[in-house]
Amino acid sequence: MSHPEEAIYKAQGMGNSSGMGAAPALVLVDFVVGFADPAHFGGGNIGPAIEHAVALLAHARAVGWPVAHTRVVYADDGSDAGVFTLKSPSLLKLTETSPLSQTVPQLTPMAGEVVVRKRGASAFFDTQLSGFLRFRRVDTLIVAGCTTSGCVRATVIDAMQHDFRTIVAVDCVGDRALGPHEANLFDMRQKYADLMTNAALMAG
Repeated sequence: MSHPEEAIYKAQGMGNSSGMGAAPALVLVDFVVGFADPAHFGGGNIGPAIEHAVALLAHARAVGWPVAHTRVVYADDGSDAGVFTLKSPSLLKLTETSPLSQTVPQLTPMAGEVVVRKRGASAFFDTQLSGFLRFRRVDTLIVAGCTTSGCVRATVIDAMQHDFRTIVAVDCVGDRALGPHEANLFDMRQKYADLMTNAALMAG
């Protein structure tokens, strides 16, 4: 992906590749019904990202990568909500039993795949994800999901800070608005993650 300001980062020694390690895992961030629906939290290119993720998930299962799915889930009375929901109070609709918080049918978790319930943007913050990955000796985290500028970005930064090689599955991330999507892909590639297409991820 070229960008008119890429030379600035290159001159400062940024934008190198961390590469793919020997033990990758896949995390699917917040591919739930509410984020697939433009009437709620969706729109933009999230729909196509979900459809591309179907093929990537099938590949992960076929080659035996550990898989994690995330959902934003709050208590019915909102008692576990924090400042995040002051910014976006509509997220309080995402309770355990709400249809909006359920994983989209085409990406339904299978036995052995962990479902991470979270209350903030990052899939790592106050969850069991790091333990799940460490137990399976994962060294590379492939991130798919939505939104690119929100929970995907937060998860990517935390994955890097947990010392995982981090790859954004560029076909499989989406946002309700394309401007933030493109800007955050550019920024993550410079500082936090590699970007790889489905074709590249499934060729290895």
